[in-house]
Amino acid sequence: MTYCAYTDLYADALLVEGEDYGRRFRRHERFDDDELAKLDDPVKTAVIAPHGGGIETGTSELCLAVAGYHPATLEVTPPGGVTYDYWMFEGLRPAGNAQLHVTSSGCDDGVALSLCGCALNALALHGCTTEAAGQPEGAKLVLVGGRNQTLKQYLLEAFANNALEAVDALGVKALNGDDAGNIANRTLLGMGGQLELTAPLRLAMFEENTRPRRKHTTTRVFWAFVAACRTALARLEAEQVVR
Repeated sequence: MTYCAYTDLYADALLVEGEDYGRRFRRHERFDDDELAKLDDPVKTAVIAPHGGGIETGTSELCLAVAGYHPATLEVTPPGGVTYDYWMFEGLRPAGNAQLHVTSSGCDDGVALSLCGCALNALALHGCTTEAAGQPEGAKLVLVGGRNQTLKQYLLEAFANNALEAVDALGVKALNGDDAGNIANRTLLGMGGQLELTAPLRLAMFEENTRPRRKHTTTRVFWAFVAACRTALARLEAEQVVR
């Protein structure tokens, strides 16, 4: 069965949350009950993985790490580093998780909409096949898409600086993330970033590519990718003055 939206999936009585699928998120607490207090800068960025778990493997772990949390321990990584709000939807089945795939334009999960809609920026992490990316078999590549052209450029530069092959996704319509309704673009600015990682690249990020072991066996490639994303986001945020 194909679901047009998450609300349709959540309403399916044949699916059990915690068995078929799961949702995880973290949102920074914000309050101001002191008229003399000076608020810190608001959270500017949300990191999301709409097809985590067994749907597009590796994207859950990447979502946590890019958001600043170690995927195995959830400790802030690096210690004292910047953390971002995050949300993910995960397929938890032993097999058949592809049936739980909802397109990014069909993402109507309330938490996802709220996180992205209250942020200046969103970065969505996805997985794809080399065939879908128009690349030869075995290509370890990330396609950089979304409507935020500045973020795209910063990501491309950061990946190059971290010895990771990346290309602009503009020429791959199915993966370029330029739909205004794409959850990554449903931000305060109406634009965000989308990354599509080929299966060989994701495979290189883990010594053991299984659900229980991925988070414990991340490789240099994994952390180089995370560092590149965080560098690009930090560069973008530094230019965004909120008054």
